[in-house]
Amino acid sequence: MSSAVKIYDTTLRDGTQGEGISFSVTDKLLIAERLDQFGVDYIEGGFPGSNPRDITFFQEAQKLKLRHARLAAFGSTRRAGAKADEDPQLRTLLESGMPVTTIVGKTWTLHVTEILRTTLEENLAMIEDSARYLTAQGREVIHDAEHFFDGYKSDPDYALRTLAAALKGGAANLTLCDTNGGTLVDEFKDIVARVVREFGADKVGVHCHNDSGLGVALTLAGVAAGATLVQGTANGYGERVGNA
Repeated sequence: MSSAVKIYDTTLRDGTQGEGISFSVTDKLLIAERLDQFGVDYIEGGFPGSNPRDITFFQEAQKLKLRHARLAAFGSTRRAGAKADEDPQLRTLLESGMPVTTIVGKTWTLHVTEILRTTLEENLAMIEDSARYLTAQGREVIHDAEHFFDGYKSDPDYALRTLAAALKGGAANLTLCDTNGGTLVDEFKDIVARVVREFGADKVGVHCHNDSGLGVALTLAGVAAGATLVQGTANGYGERVGNA
């Protein structure tokens, strides 16, 4: 197992979902430069398909002279029933010009059938196709497994199949997201350890929210279980009560 743990900062995307937090394009550029100076490995700059400000940020970010960090654009898998190479949201990720694309995919069967309103098999295809398409365009793909811990507790076999689909499509990392922030430390560590055994420590990351006051504790438990990438934000900024 690799001893190096990579830091993936999402202050500029998930951090801005915190109440009262809004960064201008200039703010985001200055923060990105400072994060690079800190030695952060990845900087998630925003969601280019969601608002004009993030599109402008990515245009300007291409001019930054970062010494260490790789910039990431955030988005989701292709739509159900669509072709990856015709999906406008995936096209927007490519047009951002960023070397890393982070795509969020569903892992909880409830969300596949009730939110995406598609089949479990189609969701697997959406995950695999999206990763394969972006990888073929020369992007490093990080797969954010949304609601992974809730999905795993509901149907562990299917949750693991979603990760296998991302890996088959060429994803470089499988980040397990405790999106609701309700997982406790012992079960979190056990589930991460299971994923590490299944796919290898070098493929596994964690993304934790602080709803139970455990964001940092869960992140450390994930590393103890073998995860080699951690996502977090400066000052714990983030949606609801914040992130690790």
